[in-house]
Amino acid sequence: MAKAKFILKEPNAKTDTLIYLVYNYQYNRFKYSTAEKINPKFWNKNDQRVKSTKSFPEHPEFNARLDKIENGINNAFRKLLNDGIQPNNKKLKEALENELSDHILKPKKTTFLEFIENYIEESKLKKSEGTVKVYNTTFKYLKEYSKKQKLDFENITLEFYSNYISYLRLEYNLASNTVGKHIKTIKSFMNEATDRELNDNLDFRKRKFKTIREESDSVYLSLDELKLIENLDLSASPRLEVVKDLFLVGCYTGLRFSDFTQIKPENITSNNSLIEVRTRKTSQRVSIPLHKTVRDILKKYNNELPKAYTNQTMNGYLKEVISLAGIKELIETSITKGGKIERTVLPKYKLISTHTARRSFATNLYLAEIPTISIMKITGHQTEQSFLKYIRVTQKENADKLLTHPFFN
Repeated sequence: MAKAKFILKEPNAKTDTLIYLVYNYQYNRFKYSTAEKINPKFWNKNDQRVKSTKSFPEHPEFNARLDKIENGINNAFRKLLNDGIQPNNKKLKEALENELSDHILKPKKTTFLEFIENYIEESKLKKSEGTVKVYNTTFKYLKEYSKKQKLDFENITLEFYSNYISYLRLEYNLASNTVGKHIKTIKSFMNEATDRELNDNLDFRKRKFKTIREESDSVYLSLDELKLIENLDLSASPRLEVVKDLFLVGCYTGLRFSDFTQIKPENITSNNSLIEVRTRKTSQRVSIPLHKTVRDILKKYNNELPKAYTNQTMNGYLKEVISLAGIKELIETSITKGGKIERTVLPKYKLISTHTARRSFATNLYLAEIPTISIMKITGHQTEQSFLKYIRVTQKENADKLLTHPFFN
């Protein structure tokens, strides 16, 4: 027997979420967005209607609209059968919308840019500040582009992909990886809009609509270089001393800046042998053995690490620290900007940032032949392929590592 029910798209959400109509008929399942939204705290799962509460005074009208949709799908299904038409999802959708056209005004179509703007506002409650910043930057460029070219869901095609990449490169001289990040974000927006049944253009899922990625010239610090930093006496400069200590904690834990600068006494467990934290970016819980250097630094501050500078300020001070440690090897870097390759030779200390700590941790453990899966448990990489792109091993280091392998002996 055919039966209709209403379900929430995100039943555990803290903000308004879509209500779907689900209709099971003849061993088939029809799912339809009602375009109605409700905060789950007002939803009665058993009754599949909004709760009768003073906190949501418009509940009678809201439930009446759901009643009309339920009556509409039942009428649509019955009419198809009476007319000798075998129901399927496409025919049901057409029949339902025909039923509802007399009762419910179709909501104004949400445009691509309107959707992004609303989605960014939603994301401020659920996603990290960094992610929202990325969303806003991509949105800014799309708005500028829309002044020259019409932009809506149906326009996000392979032609748009090609033109937009050229636009970002030529108009803003963006690096290839930055362009790639914007494409990745656009694909995220389109996926979300498709899930919400606001978009039916799937060009963005084609193989050629790919995220651009250029291998970066990021560096890492070897164990010998870390020892040079550790042996620095910076007691005459408290600001550099703090930066040095916090950076070393990052180098020996593999934590991101947002995590290694927030370590508290309660994160030190198992008789001072482990650090256990829930990472801010991914909400993963990780357990990391305490390296001797980290234990010494924690002891120095009574397990209460000093307050960190901002990431940008710390990156500036960090270059001073690395320079004082004598790490000045010249490194040639290249980057594609505006479609052209730019090559630069810089002393190594100028290429160091707080994120170098995490990369150094992964690379040094890899060179120490610690199993990749064990390192990934800490760094949070989901695949070995993505992990191997992250570590930095030179051709010579790779050859030296292979020298000890039984194959070469």
